[in-house]
Amino acid sequence: MGVGDVSKRILLGRKLRSSQLGETLLPKRIALPVFASDALSSVAYAPDEIFIMLGLAGASAYVWSWKIGIAVAIVMAVVVASYRQNVHAYPSGGGDYEVATVNLGRNAGITVASALLCDYVLTVAVSISSGSQYAAGAIPALVGHEATFATAMVLLLMAMNLRGIRESGTFFAVPTYAFMVAILGMCAYGLFQLVTGTLPDVQSADLDITTAPGYEQPLTTVALMILLARAFSSGCAALTGVEAISNGVPAFRKPKSRNAATTLLLLGMIAITMMLSVIVLADQMGLKYVDPHELERMTLNGQPLPVGYDQDPVIAQIARAVFDHFPAGFYLVVTVTGIILVLAANTAFNGFPVLGSILAEDGLAPRALGSRGDRLAYSNGIVFLALMAIVLIQIFDAETTRLIQLYIVGVFVSFNLSQLGMIRHWTRHLATEQDPATRLSMQRSRVINTIGLSFTAVVLVIVLLTKFMAGAWITLLAMATFFATMKAISRHYDKVAMELAADEDDKILPTRVHAIVLVSKLHKPTLRALAFAKASRPNILEGVYVADDAAKTNRLLQEWDERNFGVPLKVLHSPYREVVRPIVEYAGEIRRSNPRGVVAVYIPEYVVGRWWEQLLHNQTALRLKGRLLFAPGVMVISVPYQLRSSEIAVRRELREEERVHAGDLRRGRIRTRNNRDTQIPR
Repeated sequence: MGVGDVSKRILLGRKLRSSQLGETLLPKRIALPVFASDALSSVAYAPDEIFIMLGLAGASAYVWSWKIGIAVAIVMAVVVASYRQNVHAYPSGGGDYEVATVNLGRNAGITVASALLCDYVLTVAVSISSGSQYAAGAIPALVGHEATFATAMVLLLMAMNLRGIRESGTFFAVPTYAFMVAILGMCAYGLFQLVTGTLPDVQSADLDITTAPGYEQPLTTVALMILLARAFSSGCAALTGVEAISNGVPAFRKPKSRNAATTLLLLGMIAITMMLSVIVLADQMGLKYVDPHELERMTLNGQPLPVGYDQDPVIAQIARAVFDHFPAGFYLVVTVTGIILVLAANTAFNGFPVLGSILAEDGLAPRALGSRGDRLAYSNGIVFLALMAIVLIQIFDAETTRLIQLYIVGVFVSFNLSQLGMIRHWTRHLATEQDPATRLSMQRSRVINTIGLSFTAVVLVIVLLTKFMAGAWITLLAMATFFATMKAISRHYDKVAMELAADEDDKILPTRVHAIVLVSKLHKPTLRALAFAKASRPNILEGVYVADDAAKTNRLLQEWDERNFGVPLKVLHSPYREVVRPIVEYAGEIRRSNPRGVVAVYIPEYVVGRWWEQLLHNQTALRLKGRLLFAPGVMVISVPYQLRSSEIAVRRELREEERVHAGDLRRGRIRTRNNRDTQIPR
């Protein structure tokens, strides 16, 4: 095993056979942290965004915070109920894309796919950027290096997911459950203090907030509605990730749809409880919170805040106050919150590759996205997602407040088209269903999806109106780009399929075969290529030599004549010392002289076993093959000659096949000593 293979096995683990795919399926206890971490982690930044928006009009507007929270919770409950219908109706894992494609048409499906791809990338960028902000607050050395830290976290997540969905899920389960326990425990203790009248104030309670430019005067009804709409649209970031379960149903154990629906219900209940509790506690504890770039709007007794004042996130302020006499509680909450914000991106790392594989199967994405890696994960999709997220993180310098403006547009586009598709799905099936109980169930599901559509449509309009100029236009542009790219890929694959379709003309044999064997010198590879070319019995056979030195050419001609191969040697003169172009032009001339014939070019090649030897050989052959592939009517035949070092590669492969892997004995691939056989033939 080479150094590269050893490194790959250390990072990714041993290879898995396709037959072991069932071993990677998830039970509900693992599926919940894998698919719900995104939606649950939004508790760490959705309340912050609500308070930032309301704070534009001063602290007096915080009276609306809990009402905004309830509105977001209602929308989340409706969306969860709607997606439970999706999970049961379409358990294959296509999610919103499949629903829209089947019921609304291909263009609607591509639109949903474009929206989801953008949302998955933004999920990684936003979650990890937010986590890097928490990390910078706990570790001063990271201040100013948040983007670098976030990039490192993306690469770590990529490596974990390349090891396979089950292993990454097990790894992420502990911190996700720790986050649930820490936040729910903090909220329960805080609400207990509220009921008993012992709830303390947060550290920012003594600060004052000056209104933002444009909000100096008392708000009119219209201005208040706009402010509340902006706060509501920002708070709807809490809904991101809800759709991930419907896209990941194939990853669940059987019964898949029932387990996925149960997990989705648990997700909704936990997320709503956590979000409302945090908002209520923040409001009751006198929180003051503004955009981190507008700290000058906060004052203490009319005086500016000290230089270098650090504004902690909402959850951190609540935890510091609630656990005032129990520092370990505060550090637990802050630590697991930072970790969950990083791990929340794992939801996207599970959803994006699956969606990419479905798009690849439908001819809308490169087919490489549909290939499983050594660990049965869609490796190419995982790497592609990581690279795109890193680009966003670097462009926006890992600033959550800037990235959040691009967020949730895509997911609500998919919400709307999905709900519309489900309404049409139930309507179509009701037209043929006769069983009264089944019809009643379908009608109930259609009502749920109709209510879901009405809610998500209103939210989408609000989001577009309030966030378009703040950055949502970038998301819409990215969606349009994905849409156009997928349409172009589809046209390409359709065109290729038409060109490759077999017809009667393909049965016609070429009139003759003109074979040429490339000669660089007379040695064993050249002699093997000549022998192989003769065995194929072409109509014409000749050797071809590109001459750039008169002395070498004369020596070769003399030796060729002495050996008397019975094959003529054609010399192509190259005054500019080019090798590839003369051969390509000569093959083209032969083809043009006999359009119905075939030119067969035999290329002798060395086969070596060490990576560094690849740099010393075969470069001319590779360039020549690359050029000849574009020449119509020209067939390229590679004639390999194995050098002794190639045996190293053979022995390396044999050792890998014979090596005993973990679990081979349990799976029956290794016999015991009593049977005297060390390995069962595969």
